[in-house]
Amino acid sequence: MNRINNLFQNNPQRLLSVYFCAGCPTLDGTAQVIKDLEKGGVSLIEIGIPFSDPMADGPVIQDAATRALKNGMSLRELFRQLRDIRKEVQIPLILMGYLNPIYQFGFENFCKECQACGIDGVIIPDLPFRDFEQSYKAIAAKYDIRVIMLITPETSAERVLEIDRQTDGFIYMVSSASTTGAQSDFNAQKQAYFKKINDLHLRNPRMVGFGISNKQTFDAACANASGGIIGSRFVTLLNEYNGNAAKAIQQLKQDIGMA
Repeated sequence: MNRINNLFQNNPQRLLSVYFCAGCPTLDGTAQVIKDLEKGGVSLIEIGIPFSDPMADGPVIQDAATRALKNGMSLRELFRQLRDIRKEVQIPLILMGYLNPIYQFGFENFCKECQACGIDGVIIPDLPFRDFEQSYKAIAAKYDIRVIMLITPETSAERVLEIDRQTDGFIYMVSSASTTGAQSDFNAQKQAYFKKINDLHLRNPRMVGFGISNKQTFDAACANASGGIIGSRFVTLLNEYNGNAAKAIQQLKQDIGMA
């Protein structure tokens, strides 16, 4: 069974997924960050593929991507660094990146490399759903790679239901239509959105991302989904602790009330 499916089958509540950008703050630190996050009790890791135009990301992750590219990180280099990661890490790993570098690499080659490294899924924020259905779904399935689709408050109920039918793993429930970045709380509008999705009784589990940085927002995510995805706050902490992911995740867990 794919590790993502296994995770949600066996641990369906209060899951913590953490995002970081490969190659930031140091080029060669990717594998160590992953190992430290698993030791720190993270359920799922999203490894960011740096890109020069990360349109869905706020300034923190944009800056991390710029630094990673300057450090020399590329998709080919990332796969090289991940080649032996499954000798030490057991939790699900997802690559998150924009379509351009993946397309340039070749999607089937990309999926082959993911399978070889033990990557369980991918998130491609700018991959249109129709393109996924027509050109990418079958290839990803061939290599047992889950393609995780995003929904937002603007996504129609009909489209949400279609995504639920056509995908597997989990659904990434974006908390707002804005870019990534920390928020102090989730307002009534976001709470109504969460309720609307809950009322659809989807087949796939959901994870809430964008804006989670403290106990209030993490608790709200967990009340409305299987857990929360944290990116900007962890990237900030990783920089503050000079790349020491063990200290960064310890601080993050304190911030969200998991310590």
